[in-house]
Amino acid sequence: MKSVEKTSAVLLAFTSSEPRLTITQVAAKAELSRAAARRFLLTLTDLGYLRAEGTFFELTPRTLDIGASFMANLTLPRIAEPHLKSLAAQLDETTSLCILDRSDVVYVARVAAPRLPSVSINVGTRFPAWATSMGRVLLAGLDPAEREAHLATVQLQAFTDHTVSSVDQLREAVEQAGSAGWTIVSGELEEGLRGVAVPVWRDNRVVAALNVSVQRHRISPADIEREVVPLLQSAAARIGDDFGGRRV
Repeated sequence: MKSVEKTSAVLLAFTSSEPRLTITQVAAKAELSRAAARRFLLTLTDLGYLRAEGTFFELTPRTLDIGASFMANLTLPRIAEPHLKSLAAQLDETTSLCILDRSDVVYVARVAAPRLPSVSINVGTRFPAWATSMGRVLLAGLDPAEREAHLATVQLQAFTDHTVSSVDQLREAVEQAGSAGWTIVSGELEEGLRGVAVPVWRDNRVVAALNVSVQRHRISPADIEREVVPLLQSAAARIGDDFGGRRV
């Protein structure tokens, strides 16, 4: 039993904020002697749960096997769906959950407004990330180097007269989304449509974007900030918590 406890302590020493650790760091975090920490680290490396790089160790994808059975029934879209339904009913608007896949946002969950019998956008639909509110909060959640690498590949297209016309404009919009914790894109992808999005956090990482789409004539930007954004942020926090992590 003691060996199981120590093995767990070694594995749990690795976190999202400290994914790479030395023997000395693991020993301190797991409350082991340096010699014992080294034995456990080498054994876990031999078993494929860790990899060594110089003096550092880090987890491998094989550690996911430990929770695979549990996680198989705990997918983000399934977790988000009841929150999307509740939000759609509250706002009488269509709500969506998107993730970033290379240069696109991909819809992974969507609930149509109760007043709309059908929608043209479905799960799996893609749009250029840079042109959407969801994409901009997701880009804001990347580390600076990743974000700049993404922006360097963007090929702007004038979908409407309101679409951003330069990468500098886009960079500013992404930075504002990160600072504010939400963003609105008005008529840039489709005339007359406003998209509002907030990030969904798991621990200290943005894993998705929660979005609501509204017609411009239905609500003003000021009312969106006052009435819609707080509801989006509250729903996003609940999704993140249910998905296994609270932002700290």
